[in-house]
Order: sequence, then structure tokens, then C-alpha cells
Amino acid sequence: MVRNILLILVVVAGYFAAVVPFACADVPSAGRPANAHRRVLAPARRHVAARARSSRERATQVSRAHTSSKIRTSHSAPVSRNRSRARGARSRFHPRLKQDADAAAPVAEAISLHRDRILPPSTLRGSFESLARQNERADSDGLERILDEDDLADRIAQKLLVPVPASAALTVNDNLPENRKYCRPWTAKFLADLARAHVAKFGHPIEVSSAVRTVEYQKHLKMTNGNAAAAEGDVVSPHLTGATIDVAKRDMGRAELSWMRGWLLQLQRAGTIDVEEEFRQRCFHISVYKNYASPPPAPLMNPHSPQAPSRAQVAASGL
Repeated sequence: MVRNILLILVVVAGYFAAVVPFACADVPSAGRPANAHRRVLAPARRHVAARARSSRERATQVSRAHTSSKIRTSHSAPVSRNRSRARGARSRFHPRLKQDADAAAPVAEAISLHRDRILPPSTLRGSFESLARQNERADSDGLERILDEDDLADRIAQKLLVPVPASAALTVNDNLPENRKYCRPWTAKFLADLARAHVAKFGHPIEVSSAVRTVEYQKHLKMTNGNAAAAEGDVVSPHLTGATIDVAKRDMGRAELSWMRGWLLQLQRAGTIDVEEEFRQRCFHISVYKNYASPPPAPLMNPHSPQAPSRAQVAASGL
């Protein structure tokens, strides 16, 4: 029995010898402080913090370099940097700084490849009011409408109509019949003046695409061309009087068109012609009145377009 008691004591002692050291490991004592495990981990934590700080500083430098590359102008305000805060702060591009950088960035301007570019000139579009005014002026000038081929031949014989003044500066549409290459004497003078000034400036002739018409022909034209004016009534085509001609513009460049518009506009303001720019037939429709005496002193030009010919240039052309 004593032996059994001794065996029990040995087992109990072995149990306590195995369990008690593990239970006492977590109990603070005077010889082992409670934060001893933190001291063991301190070097590793310092290493991790140093690497994080280094990464933040590198990110801050990249951000500053990006900012300075965007603000490269002598007029930009200096950007203040707080080094002490940047060391512990998270790197980021501040919205206020981005706004200042965008405001200070230079703005690219469009550059034209053409230094002497001509601005698009205004057109001389026609209207019903203009057509009605042309009819009123024809009536006040005492012009009658030419009815048919016989009436046309009679007026040519009486010298009431004269040939369109064809020359090196002025050509006439080859498709026109010979008896329709006529116009009123003051219209012929206007064409000669215009042709001389134009050829002195541009070196090639203008073309008259249409001149006098008869009522009979205008009726036929109205059936095939919806853009043609009426042949009968209060407001009809001014071509029926022989005072109106069409100058073709299909081969004219922008400089020529601007020059023509300026020339014609001055005469229209002076009350000696009325002009309508047509776009289907591509011509200048011009009614010339009896009070036409001479060309304008200088065409009304676009400020970027070529200068108008002087009177000396027109006289020197000899046309």
C-alpha cells in the first residue's frame, strides 16, 4: 500500500512539473516585464517603418517633379512645400495645386499656314425687293420690254441696242445667238470699264454669259429653268429691256470674287446699278441704269484682300 501511495505521488509530481512552467510563462514577474515580447519585435517594426517612410519620400519627390514639369512658365507663382508635413503625410497631388498648375500652363494657339489669307467676303444675294426695284428703275428710264425677234432686230437697227464690247478683257458666251449679244449703250460702257479694271488687276478677261432677251425667249426659259424670272406681269426679268447682263463667276477665285463684290457694291450704293449674285447659274446679275457715268474711284475691298487697281493702272492697260 505504501508503494501505491508513492507511485501516486510520483505521477502527481511529474504532472505539476510539466504543466506549471507553461502556466507561469504568461504571468508577469519582477524579473521579466510584461512588454518583453515587444522589445523582441521592435527591430523588425523599425525596419518596416523605415521602408514605409522611404517609399513616402520617393512618392513625394515624384509628385513634386510632376508639378514642376506642368508649371514651366515665367508667370507662374512659386509653389510652397512643407517638408516637415510631407515626411509623414501620404503623397498625393493636392486639388488646389492642380488647379493652379492648369491655370498657369501656357495655352496653345492655332497658327495659320497662310499669312495673307483672305477672309470670306460677303455675298450680294438677290431678293424680290431688288427685282421690283430694277423694274421700277427701268420704267423710270423709259425702257420698254422687247417682245420678240422682230422687235429685237428693229431696236438693233435703230442703234437703241449696241453690241457687247468684246475685247481682250471681255469675252461673250459662245452659246448666245448673235442677235442676243447686245445691250444698252450705258450698259456697254459699264462693261468696258469693269473689264479694263479687272484685266489690269488679274490679267485675264471676264465673260458675259447673258445679255438682252425677248419676252418670247423668257417664256421658254421659264419652262426649263425654275430660277428664271417671269416674262409677263408687273415684276419681270430686267433682261427684257436690254439694260441687264450676267457676268459669269464660275472660274473666279476668292480674290476675284471679293474684288468684284467690292466694285459692284460701291456702284449699287451710288444708285447707278443693282446687282444680284446668283448661285445656280453662278453669275453676277447686273442691271445698269442710265445715270451710270464712270466706275467707282476705288472698289470696296476686304482688308485682307488684294488692293484695287489705281486709275493709272487702268489707263495704262490701254483696253
